[in-house]
Amino acid sequence: MAKAQGGFFARVWRITKRVFLILFIAQLVYIILLKWVNPPITITQLISWISGHGLKRDYVSKNNISYQARLAVIASEDQLFADHSGFDWNSIEKAMQYNQKKPNRIRGGSTISQQVAKNVFLWQGRDYIRKGLEVYFTFMIELVWGKERILEVYLNVAEMGNGIFGIEAAAQSYFNKNATSLTRTEAAMIAACLPNPKRFTVKPISKPVSIRYPWVIRQMNNLDGDEDISRIINKAIPAKKSNKKTR
Repeated sequence: MAKAQGGFFARVWRITKRVFLILFIAQLVYIILLKWVNPPITITQLISWISGHGLKRDYVSKNNISYQARLAVIASEDQLFADHSGFDWNSIEKAMQYNQKKPNRIRGGSTISQQVAKNVFLWQGRDYIRKGLEVYFTFMIELVWGKERILEVYLNVAEMGNGIFGIEAAAQSYFNKNATSLTRTEAAMIAACLPNPKRFTVKPISKPVSIRYPWVIRQMNNLDGDEDISRIINKAIPAKKSNKKTR
């Protein structure tokens, strides 16, 4: 009897190892593939569609996204994007301290890279399993994709309104134009909704967006011409201009 049980558990262990190996290889291939191919759908997009919020999206290449939009999301969400390797440890520490003091008001410290890892490969939530997987996928996309691709994917998959995903769908929905034609003010307004796109509405403009988007414009002005950021968003670097990045 004991021998039979031992054989059963040995078979289960062998099958489990094979399954994990297959899953590991599959996700690795998927990560590499997404360096060039846009994700077919994300869990967040699927949930939005199933729950009745809709699914508006139109993936576009980085060449069809205005410089203003690329600068706006960096200014709004992750001003140290060009400098970190996926994680802004100072912001994470500050967020943890804030959440300990005010547990009913959750504050995030996620970088653009972490948000892409969560939005493309995982689900929304704050459980430890998801957070652990987020660390892994953030490390992998920084290693495999690089900053330009991470920013391009972010601008295509981030929720920018109720059921609106990506900068092209946002530009069409709010301003009836392509993402490549967005002005600085329009890009700042869209970026201002990113912390809570279901509540921070662009059209009609909500109070949080009306307060936040002028701040985003000021941050864009501060970052405009930063050499590292300009390199990522493919903008010619003006001579003798350097701005300090702030959080």
